[in-house]
Amino acid sequence: MPYRVTTSGRELIAKNLFPANFPEAQLVTPKQVVFKSEDGLEIHGQLFTPKNQKKRGPALIFTHGGPIRQMLLGWHYMQYYHNAYAMNQYLASTGYTVLSVNYRLGIMYGRAFHDPPNSVWRGASEYQDVVAGGKFLQALENVDPHRIGLWGGSYGGTLTAMGLARNSDIFKAGVDFHGVHDWATFLPMWVPENVDEAPDVKEARDLAFKSSAVASTTSWRSPVLFIHGDDDRNVPFQQTTDLVEKLRAQNVAFEELIIPDEIHDLLRWNDWVRVYRATVEFFDRRLAASDERQ
Repeated sequence: MPYRVTTSGRELIAKNLFPANFPEAQLVTPKQVVFKSEDGLEIHGQLFTPKNQKKRGPALIFTHGGPIRQMLLGWHYMQYYHNAYAMNQYLASTGYTVLSVNYRLGIMYGRAFHDPPNSVWRGASEYQDVVAGGKFLQALENVDPHRIGLWGGSYGGTLTAMGLARNSDIFKAGVDFHGVHDWATFLPMWVPENVDEAPDVKEARDLAFKSSAVASTTSWRSPVLFIHGDDDRNVPFQQTTDLVEKLRAQNVAFEELIIPDEIHDLLRWNDWVRVYRATVEFFDRRLAASDERQ
């Protein structure tokens, strides 16, 4: 909260920090929800429900990056997720139900939750939490179960690609911001230089590959929008270009928005606006028509 300095010290000022023309009345109040993953683990999330919704509409899963993060029931203290919260609010204002999933690997739920077995390149156990979120949305009365998509950046992009690759039956479209798509290419950076001498190096590489979206492209059916800065220092740009070639070979519908000279955490405000606008336009096109069976 802002303050002013007076003769008696600091005096707090209750003040609206939004500009006068900010559409604050259109914001929804996210609801905390809890649902169980396939293995029985309780997963927490924030549910954004559109106001005055009269019929079933489209829905989206949002997965954060990090993955050592936790999404909140309000504006986030990190710029990247402050922007994502605003985006989820905007999506809700245009008719999308949004479920932000605090999947395992995140923080503030204990050590076992933060460091689960068989996760990341060792089995991607965290992905089952995304599937559980999708099934949670399918069961909601205000959601068309045939119009569920997902989006996210960085590790959230990784899980977006996983959802489309493994479960195009649930997720009908996705927007993947600079996600990791092949863990096997990262393995040499995480192990000693003499890793080739390890007796199980082949098994480790195979496991890393199978824990990645690229291992399941033959079952990928849903359209995707890839967004990536070509000067990304966190996730190499090739993670997107390589996956695009595999999808092209599978005749999967994809779109690309490549931002020249941008890094992982976009530096320019106009680029944030551009990529979020492209995200909304993509979902409006891909999830607009209902396949619901009456």
